[in-house]
Amino acid sequence: MKRTLLIGAALLCISWAEAKVSLPQLFQSGMVMQRNKAIPVWGKADAGESVTIQFNKKQYTTTADANGKWRIDLPKMKAGGPYQLSVNDLVLDNVMIGDVWLLSGQSNIDVHIERVYPQYVQEVDNDENPQIRLFRVQNETATHGPKDDIRPTSINWKPLNKQNAWPFSAIGYFLGKRMFEKTGVAQGIIVNSWGGTPIEAWISADSLAKDYPMLIKRIAFYQNDNYIRAQMQANGEANRRWNELLGANDPGYAEVDCDDASWSQINQDDWSWRGTGSIWLRQHIQIDKAHAGKPARLLLGTLYDQDITYLNGKQIGSTGYQYPPRRYDIPEGLLQEGDNVIAIRFINKNGAVHFIPEKPYMLCFGDDRFSQNPMPKDVIPLGSTWKFHLGAEMPPCPGGDVSLQNQPTTLYNAVLYPLAPYAINGIVWYQGESNTGNPGPYADYLKKLIGCWRDTWQDQQMPFVIAQLANYDGRQQTGFPRPISYQAAPVNSSWAQLREAQRVVAKADPYAELAVLNDLGETVDIHPLRKKEAAERIGLCFDRLVYNNKVWLSPEVVAAEVKDGKVILTLDMPVQPGTLNEFELAGSDGRFVNAEATADANRITILSPFASPQKVRYAWKDNPLKANVRSISGLPMSSFELNINN
Repeated sequence: MKRTLLIGAALLCISWAEAKVSLPQLFQSGMVMQRNKAIPVWGKADAGESVTIQFNKKQYTTTADANGKWRIDLPKMKAGGPYQLSVNDLVLDNVMIGDVWLLSGQSNIDVHIERVYPQYVQEVDNDENPQIRLFRVQNETATHGPKDDIRPTSINWKPLNKQNAWPFSAIGYFLGKRMFEKTGVAQGIIVNSWGGTPIEAWISADSLAKDYPMLIKRIAFYQNDNYIRAQMQANGEANRRWNELLGANDPGYAEVDCDDASWSQINQDDWSWRGTGSIWLRQHIQIDKAHAGKPARLLLGTLYDQDITYLNGKQIGSTGYQYPPRRYDIPEGLLQEGDNVIAIRFINKNGAVHFIPEKPYMLCFGDDRFSQNPMPKDVIPLGSTWKFHLGAEMPPCPGGDVSLQNQPTTLYNAVLYPLAPYAINGIVWYQGESNTGNPGPYADYLKKLIGCWRDTWQDQQMPFVIAQLANYDGRQQTGFPRPISYQAAPVNSSWAQLREAQRVVAKADPYAELAVLNDLGETVDIHPLRKKEAAERIGLCFDRLVYNNKVWLSPEVVAAEVKDGKVILTLDMPVQPGTLNEFELAGSDGRFVNAEATADANRITILSPFASPQKVRYAWKDNPLKANVRSISGLPMSSFELNINN
């Protein structure tokens, strides 16, 4: 009998342990919950188990359903905290009530504070705020339908400081600070992005099925786990073998005493090597006694594609792909008086190896060497001439990567659906670069995304801020090896078409706004660094959407008509007066030509070469550097294409 009782007690303990209530990954100590909205709290337990929440001196109870799921909606609350939230035996501390924002899209949301740090050194070094909490959703894909929860993450409601922000979204960081300064309440920033992903990956299958059945058939192809596993294994093995063969055939030229006298010379702004494998570049630099032995930072701009960089035979840095800026720190004692050698080993699997123009290439000294805004005072520029030698030429690497994150619905299933119904104040959507190759369906895709996300949260008035694509010369994506001339003649830009889709969708949606960023980009960099300024414009949009402030955003055209041989555009606000650039008109044949324009108050007058102009375009380029229509406060007008009322 005693043995039976012991066994029974042990089984009861196991039962209690198994019956433990669980919460989604979003619910952790340090979390921020949304003020002035009902706050859903949900999770899992044994079927029929009683679940009790205690929060802010009140108690709420429910029972898990037959599937072990439960949910309790806490009532609306004012901002405050810190509080303790307990769910049965689970206890979460330091919980705040404030505002929660979800930021999603591709790499321009993902760009970390580390990347933009040289633009904002003093601010990032000296700023911390425990009332701003950062949460980064861990990347994951799902092909078989929506998941219940996201994966554990290392940035889980961490307070804002330099250490926690370093690997966190720069736009998220600056938006949190901006909204805290405005409201004075705790801010929760949830970042859920994946570089290079198309919009289709973020939309539910139900939303795509009717109008895009081929996309659904495409994802069905990837619902075979054996196929996925085999392809990923084969891709990994191909890359491993390619790198192994490259290493075996590349003799290496990093040593200081390498004889490079007979090497050919190239100019970094006007050369190309179209092959696959590795090449070596070397440059000799002279260091005077005043700089010898001192720590420094080597700025190597941005390179295409991979590099391993050496100074005097010692590796000082490496980067595995084209986009990150090369900022390599040189330790004290490595630079010597007299001759020093920088050696770069480029590794390339496609395209043309090249330096990206218009980037800084220099050695920086002194305590301000980490800043690029302003640039350091003590610098030694690098020359544009390098010595060139082939390392090892290789055949193209066989590719079989399935890239599930680029397939329809996979990100909605894995990392969007599980976040709902966590109460949030608004959503930022910054994406589109990966869809510029086919911008035609983007407006429809974007409407479907907004619709299915609002359905997922069961909130048809969920505020959306659409961050419009910044200016960038899309020809850079082709691996173009030299500086690109400005496109003066009219061109049917795919980037402008996608910006127009973003503008049209935002204008038609009463709960959406467009943050115009067409002056914050960089000609040669798809990831512009001015993220604080972008976050400020996103914040202005939320001011209007969420707080009902009378905020002036970017100017918009409200009417277009022909009068006395001129096209007259009426705007919704006054703009800065003067001569305007980047306007185009088309006649009955649909062919656009450049047109002269001027601004006065809220009117733009365009001289027409046609008796009956039919259409007007503005800033219709990938990189409309000369566009200059601005509000009185300085916000730029979006690019657009409009029909003219004759």
